[in-house]
Amino acid sequence: MSDHPPENPETPEDSASDERAAAAEKYSPRGNPMETQSRAIRPHGLDDARKLATEAARVAIENNGSDVLVLDISGQSAEFDFFVIATGTSRRQLHAISEQIDDALEKGLGDHRMGIEGYQESSWIVLDYGSLVVHLFDEDTREYYDLESLWADGVSIPLEDLGLTPNE
Repeated sequence: MSDHPPENPETPEDSASDERAAAAEKYSPRGNPMETQSRAIRPHGLDDARKLATEAARVAIENNGSDVLVLDISGQSAEFDFFVIATGTSRRQLHAISEQIDDALEKGLGDHRMGIEGYQESSWIVLDYGSLVVHLFDEDTREYYDLESLWADGVSIPLEDLGLTPNE
């Protein structure tokens, strides 16, 4: 076993980092992209991202998602502005919430999902809208990964401040 690095030092993380840097350069304003609140892949700013997050949270609530949380992470992430986190009780419910969010954001706000992960497994479905990432969990998986603690520096936005009434 050698203490020397491998011949090809590029890792998948390096490649992903290069892709993020290219996206940041493509979509950020001229000059230093860190000088503005909205950077990287956020061509429309925080207001549009907040509208997307509000609509996603509304749909999760209407579909009986529980513990719905909107988290502003724009100060901690160069890629995302908001997380919406919600818990569902079954695979069917998680699928319904994810499909309804897609429909509402595409038809109502003209935004298209950039990616989806975990749909088949259905214990954690991730919907990527660029500035917004929606995390739909079953109860055990949400508790295990505890994104609220992982992103504790984010600002939790009370649903009432978004004009929403949480499910009890």
